[in-house]
Amino acid sequence: MHIEIHGEGADLVLIHGWAMHGGIFAPLLDTLKPHFRVHLVDLPGHGLAREEVHFDIADSARRITAATPRALWVGWSLGGLVALRAALDVPAQVRGLVMLASSPRFVAAPDWPHGVAATVFGEFADELHARYRHAIERFLALETLGSPHAQAQLRELRQLVFARGEPRLEALCDGLAALAANDLRESLESLAMPSLWIGGRRDRLVPPGALQWAAAHAPHARALEFNSGHAPFLEFAPAITDALIEFAAGLPA
Repeated sequence: MHIEIHGEGADLVLIHGWAMHGGIFAPLLDTLKPHFRVHLVDLPGHGLAREEVHFDIADSARRITAATPRALWVGWSLGGLVALRAALDVPAQVRGLVMLASSPRFVAAPDWPHGVAATVFGEFADELHARYRHAIERFLALETLGSPHAQAQLRELRQLVFARGEPRLEALCDGLAALAANDLRESLESLAMPSLWIGGRRDRLVPPGALQWAAAHAPHARALEFNSGHAPFLEFAPAITDALIEFAAGLPA
């Protein structure tokens, strides 16, 4: 686990998504730093924590809560599952929860049309072993698919994804397995803190319906939508920061 601190203000924990690292948030971090003390996380097996081989959602949540003060938690995509797990397991450490293009269940089911086919994660796992970089770049393309500025965003993500070294293959497989297996829908009603569900109208991995459903089933929750794909912070960083400032101002002391 690697955690670095930027900025001044109320504490905020920021967690990246699958195959990424904290540096992916550069556009958002620049707008957050004047308002928050940001605890920027590299999950095990990723970025500056890539000396660790394996990744586990519950273990990561426990270790981050032990290493950071009580804070507003913001998790993008897979990082949202870590943030949600922390909010459920160690609620005293989580002032508020922000799920950024993240869902309580990523895989589609007969009673859950707001996800992707389970076979997608299996295909990525197989391709990782055969063509490592190609699999990651294909996932980046899926993340930007649907965005009005997809090509520019894909170029930006390609420049950033390996900026802190290559993530560990084992950790990537663990992450895909976690995305495929986790279903926290029934736990939402027990959230002890307010939550904000931010997503992209054109997101092909976490469609808007997932965020709207989650906001309707979690207490003191609401959804916020941008005209983006799966990485809204790349083009809407100032607006997302404004939303976080407003959300934080309404949280209990």
